[in-house]
This record gives sequence, structure tokens and C-alpha cells, in this order.
Amino acid sequence: MTCRTRREAPSLPESSYNGGSDGGGKQAPQPRVGTAPAAKTRHFPTKAEEARALLEAIDATTPVGLRDRALIGLMVYSFARIGAALAMKVEDVYVQNRRLWVRLHEKGGKEHEMPCHHNLEAWLTAYIEGCGLQGDPKGPLFRTIQRGTGQLSDSPLPQGNAHAMIRRRALAVGIETKIGNHTFRATGITAYLKNGGTLEKAAAMANHASTRTTQLYDRRRDEVTLDEVERVGI
Repeated sequence: MTCRTRREAPSLPESSYNGGSDGGGKQAPQPRVGTAPAAKTRHFPTKAEEARALLEAIDATTPVGLRDRALIGLMVYSFARIGAALAMKVEDVYVQNRRLWVRLHEKGGKEHEMPCHHNLEAWLTAYIEGCGLQGDPKGPLFRTIQRGTGQLSDSPLPQGNAHAMIRRRALAVGIETKIGNHTFRATGITAYLKNGGTLEKAAAMANHASTRTTQLYDRRRDEVTLDEVERVGI
């Protein structure tokens, strides 16, 4: 299998295909200046077994499969923000002390470095080597697929495309949980805490300034609540 990198025209934003309308012939409403910010979104994780089933169902014999498994695995195992993951260059995956590490480019120009879980190490290595990305260290790590060829392009994967991919992959394995670009970050944090990890270390791994932010991703209480509801034996 070869995964040649080819150049393609930059992807257009979604609105470019319908003239910026909402699909019904009307211009999509614009936010008003001075309105209050939206409430914080709750981050619903998949269950660990759902995430495992999704990752195992990906066909890793194709460039798109190698890419998608590496990207989802990165969010699960390193608690990476989707924006930080998609901003990575090939050189941001590197070896240190005989272990693979990732360098995430966070908000405000900050860099956050993390060692890789052994599964993530295997998936990133398979993606980079299988698609021949070693020769382009300054190029984007996660790229779009050249239309009609199935090969990687030179263009970075847009966040909207990543979200559509995640939704498509989830539906393919029957996951009904509301999926978003933060879903697998929440999945990883929740699994880490359930397995005895501490909130303080989870915050450091997620590069959160405060454990209060990390708690937004911790959905352990959802399972406790469900267990208690089922005690209502009527």
C-alpha cells in the first residue's frame, strides 16, 4: 500500500457551496454584537467500549483509515483538543528516550508535550510510515484526501471535515451518543479517572489551567446517576 502525498487546491468552507445560506434560500443569521456568550457545552464521552469498537472498525489498510485511527487515537490517549491536533506538523511526532512523544500547539502559542500511550504510538507510526510522511517534516500531520485518488493531499484537514468524519465513523458502529470534536477528549479523561487517575494529573495532561475545566470533561457521575435511577423498583 502506498500513500503518496499530492498537492490539491485548498478546501473551501462549507458556506462556499451554498452562497452562505442555511440551505433554505435565506441568509444564515449572524450573531448580534453585544449578545451574551453561549453557555458552556457539555462534553458527552463515548463509553470506553464504544470508543474501542469504533477504533477497531476502522480499515487501516487505506490512507484515510490510517489517518482517522491516528487522529481519534490522539484525542483519546493524549486528551488533545481537536484544534491542537489539526495544527500539528509531522515533526511534532518525535522520539524521546526511546518513546514516541507528541507536541501539541495550544491556544496562545503555547506548546504542550506528551508521551504516547503504546496504542497511540503504534497508530501514529503506522500512519506516518505507511503514508510516507517522514520526508515532509514541516507539512501538516493530518491532511485531506485527494478526491478521486484516495491518497493524501498537501492540505491540512479542516475542523469541519474532522467532525463529519467522527460522526460518520460513530454512526457506522451504531454509537448514538451525541458526538462532537471534544467527545473523545472527554472519553479519554473519563476513562483515565475511572482507572484511578487523579484530577490534578488529568488537568496537567489536558493542559488545563484549572481542574475546574477538567471536571467539565469528567462524566463519571452520569453512570452513577443511571445506576441510582434503576434502583427505583416500581
